[in-house]
Amino acid sequence: MNDDEFVAAFESCELPNEQFHHRDHLRLALIYLRRYGYAGARARIPEAIRAYAAHHGAPGKYHATITIAWLRLAELAAEGCGAQDIFVAFPILLQKDALEKCYSREVLWSEAARSVFIEPDLMPLGSLVSGAAGGVRRPSLVAEAD
Repeated sequence: MNDDEFVAAFESCELPNEQFHHRDHLRLALIYLRRYGYAGARARIPEAIRAYAAHHGAPGKYHATITIAWLRLAELAAEGCGAQDIFVAFPILLQKDALEKCYSREVLWSEAARSVFIEPDLMPLGSLVSGAAGGVRRPSLVAEAD
């Protein structure tokens, strides 16, 4: 399914939950980043994921820090890889547990991190995709309040 069909199926909650995995979350993030820029994607994706999770019977599943951290990583990787396949250029994006390199388990799995974005306590998120071609701009890695 093309990007328009994918987003429409997701936003209408017609995409079956068992067909929405980690790579699909990243695909959604990349599409939103292209369509709305970082600020727009950051405003839209949490509500879209919350609505999708609630529709599929898991309203408490949303995790703010995980969502925003992956959105930031997608932004940085997309800036650094040009026309290449982002998952070829940055295979770490497909490692669902990659955030544990940046966050201690205590921070990442805390109730606070579930409800608001918390900055990493072990190393910056950008370090996961460092070495991107041409030097990656990192303006959105400034601390943000939710």
